[in-house]
Amino acid sequence: MTKTGKVLTGVGGLILLLLAATVVLIMTFDWNRLKPTINEKVSAELQRPFAIRGNLGVDWSRKSDEPGWRGWVPWPNIHAEDLVLGNPPELVSDKTADDKIAATAFPAGEMVTLKRVDASIAPLALLAKEVWIPRIWLTQPDANLLRLANGKNNWTFNLANSPKEGEQPSSWSVNIDDIVFDRGAISLNDAMLKADLHAVIDPLGKPLPFAEVTGSSTEKKGQPPADSAQSNTADYVFGWKIDGKYQGQSLTGSGKMGGMLSMSDASRPFPLQADLRSGSTRVAVAGTLTDPGNLAGLDLQLKFSGASLDNLYPLIGVLLPATPPYNTDGRLVASLKQADGAVYRYENFNGKIGDSDIHGNLTYTASQPRPKLTGNMSSEKLRFADLAPLIGADSNQEKARRGERNRQPANKVLPTEKFDTKSWGVMDADVTYTAKRIERDKSLPLNDLSTHVVLNSGELLLDPLRFGMAGGSLNATLRLNGNKDPMQGKVDLHARRLQLKALLPQVKAMRNSLGQLNGDASFTATGNSVAALLATSNGSLRLLLNQGLISRSLMELLGLNVGNYLVAKLFGDDEVKINCAVADIQLRNGLATPRLFVVDTENAMISITGNINFATERLDLTINPESKGLRILTLRSPLYVKGTFKQPDAGVKAGPLIARGAIAAVLGVALTPAAALLALISPSEAEANQCTPLLQKIKQKK
Repeated sequence: MTKTGKVLTGVGGLILLLLAATVVLIMTFDWNRLKPTINEKVSAELQRPFAIRGNLGVDWSRKSDEPGWRGWVPWPNIHAEDLVLGNPPELVSDKTADDKIAATAFPAGEMVTLKRVDASIAPLALLAKEVWIPRIWLTQPDANLLRLANGKNNWTFNLANSPKEGEQPSSWSVNIDDIVFDRGAISLNDAMLKADLHAVIDPLGKPLPFAEVTGSSTEKKGQPPADSAQSNTADYVFGWKIDGKYQGQSLTGSGKMGGMLSMSDASRPFPLQADLRSGSTRVAVAGTLTDPGNLAGLDLQLKFSGASLDNLYPLIGVLLPATPPYNTDGRLVASLKQADGAVYRYENFNGKIGDSDIHGNLTYTASQPRPKLTGNMSSEKLRFADLAPLIGADSNQEKARRGERNRQPANKVLPTEKFDTKSWGVMDADVTYTAKRIERDKSLPLNDLSTHVVLNSGELLLDPLRFGMAGGSLNATLRLNGNKDPMQGKVDLHARRLQLKALLPQVKAMRNSLGQLNGDASFTATGNSVAALLATSNGSLRLLLNQGLISRSLMELLGLNVGNYLVAKLFGDDEVKINCAVADIQLRNGLATPRLFVVDTENAMISITGNINFATERLDLTINPESKGLRILTLRSPLYVKGTFKQPDAGVKAGPLIARGAIAAVLGVALTPAAALLALISPSEAEANQCTPLLQKIKQKK
């Protein structure tokens, strides 16, 4: 062998020896010596305490499934035990005596603990500057997530060496194919959400296909069939349970979800199934998340039920009215990365509120300065009693059925239940609602309902609020300003062509009546209940009744004992036809005073004077009858109606006699009311309407 050959052989042998020594050193090296350096470097990079407190080691083994010569290359299998990641320096969680979350500026506690982590690294991929980890095994991971009232949290990382703006990112990449763990636990203490939740996550044993769990829920009526995106949905891998408090209310639940790595795959829907309970409220969802790593969107079949819709506000942040018990089922689709705020669409939902059905589409936009709810709802059948809680008019029996205490005073007739206006300013709304058929007591002649509800910056507008009623219509515009305390309100109401025989359908005698009722009302008021609004009302009320009838038996059927007495005194027991009844009533601070209140019957003209006090719920009325032609009436003194709404009292006034010509005197000062009341008569029916000659006569008086 030449000298050059010997030198090359020696150098080659030395290199092989060094390589062998390096391999032996690496394979026999005590990696625990690097723990202080690793702990220090990771802590500095994450800017929070990190430590591997247990054993750190590397095992080497070949991968038999690697093709060709690659199968001879040993892979490093890294394992570390007892790992701890602390909170950032500005965060600490502590429980105060009243079980609330407090925070100080001192670091304390652990954000994440791991009993053990195992990972294999592909060595040949390192040559291409890629850290490829086919799988990471986690043993008993435990995370404690914290968020303070100022919004700071411990799950947001500010890396010390993250690229600055304009700098080129690192040429190295990290790819992890899968993450598995045996049993995990997550705690969330969130001061902003008033949440103190604890979740346990377990592997299901074997993956469950998405369709096997959700069934055909995505193919319900009104919804598209499952598409290719759903067929690409990842399997359910983990089951979970949760309990604790959310928004100060108890919360429990369970469900299933996909694997950890499928959360980072933006092209593949991530499966989620949950069943949550908070008090009487239950929420069940099944569907998918889009790009869950960035929480870009969701597509879920959503069912929820409970004692009242207003109980949902602490849970979902959507302001809804108080209602009877409800349940609903629909499709929830959300786009969470919109410039103007996340958009949630609850599509083609069906359900019940009380005994009323409900259907529709709603869209909730998390916009600024306030979120907004828009959409349309409808009912085939609306039970009128289910509307009562919305206006505070539900009875004490209804409250007792819902387990609420009776708040309506026993001596009051007008509803005293207060409107909850404090939450009106948290959300805007623009929603239409129609009810094709109203189920109600036979004495309530309502047929259908349609309304347009607009809530804007704490001000509520219902325009129109329309009822089909007794063959005619009742149209109203209602404005309520919840920013004022007490609340300010304004009502404009118009009743047109209400047929008398349909207005009192349970009264057999009224079936022969051919007349109708028209009316207008307009008033403003302040107050936080129906009773308070009426007690402060200012405005006017005009009514015109044509071709009706009245009798003592009619009053008995209506349960009006005072009316029964008055009719008996005026007419005896006979049925008396009413040619026309007109009223123009002025409202001032809750005191209703008739400027004109006249009833023209076939044998008498009757005027009513006095007042009705809505603030005190008291009556003080005087009824003056004057016979036409023959003295059919023998009553020589006026009648009175006094007392409270709850216990009215009627009788004959002692002392004064009915003055001759008293009715003519009343009509002589009623020029302005008469002109206004004539406007309630349709031009097409002016000649047939019995009120036309009466009002024209009044109008012509000087």
